[in-house]
Amino acid sequence: MRYHGGMVAQQRGSRKPRPRAVAARAQPVAAAQAPGARAMPVKSLSKGLRTLEMLLASESVGTTEVALALGVDKSAASRILHTLADCGFALQGAGRRYQAGPKLRARAHALTLPAGVSIRERARPLLERLHEFTQETAHLAVRADDQVLYLDKVDTDLPLRVDRPVGTLSPLHCTALGKIFLAFADAPLPRKLASFTSRTPVSREALQEAIDRIRSVGYSVDDEEFAPGIRCVAAPLRDASGHVIAAIGVSGPTARIAAGHLDDLGVLVKGIAEQFSL
Repeated sequence: MRYHGGMVAQQRGSRKPRPRAVAARAQPVAAAQAPGARAMPVKSLSKGLRTLEMLLASESVGTTEVALALGVDKSAASRILHTLADCGFALQGAGRRYQAGPKLRARAHALTLPAGVSIRERARPLLERLHEFTQETAHLAVRADDQVLYLDKVDTDLPLRVDRPVGTLSPLHCTALGKIFLAFADAPLPRKLASFTSRTPVSREALQEAIDRIRSVGYSVDDEEFAPGIRCVAAPLRDASGHVIAAIGVSGPTARIAAGHLDDLGVLVKGIAEQFSL
């Protein structure tokens, strides 16, 4: 059965809300784009991801190697490596060479299934199915310590979309994808519950109540908790042993995903997530 409840047409001539500048926190925003338009790549992010690939592929890498591979000068390569080291994704060793850090090694181990197929490859058909049923943006994410890391996505073709680039991080306590790991993957409750909107759960009691409901129904909801005007629903992906290894979800503007249809959407996402297999 296709999900139609949350789909509503945008009113012609309606005024678009002015974007709100956020200095310190990267939040998902509904970006107006022409159908089929392709977002411009973020060059700094691309260079960082390519450096991560080098760290995983080699026992160690040096500043000169990274600079040559990326086509940048040595000072820029050094800044990239230092940033990755500061974040735990690289580790500086002897001779000013860098190795994959603990966070990167943990993620690399978790993102490869026994048969050698990555979670991203195996989950891609599920994202495409979610997008097909809802016509909204579908995301794949894994836990990265006290945040979620976006691994893949299938964008909506509709003019108003949720923009969370692959490779970015979001909090656990106020995103649908993040709460999956709090409910099913034994992730500890964050020590500090930062507030992003008036609907963000900022008390441990409120968050625990939400987690208890997620465990009961099998899916999670973000009802404008991370960004105003955006609703999301997510469900867990489990390995053959039943352990949660990732989460998939669907996100869209409140203009198209009505609050009254979140549970219907949750049942749909949960059903598609249960089709994940090794």
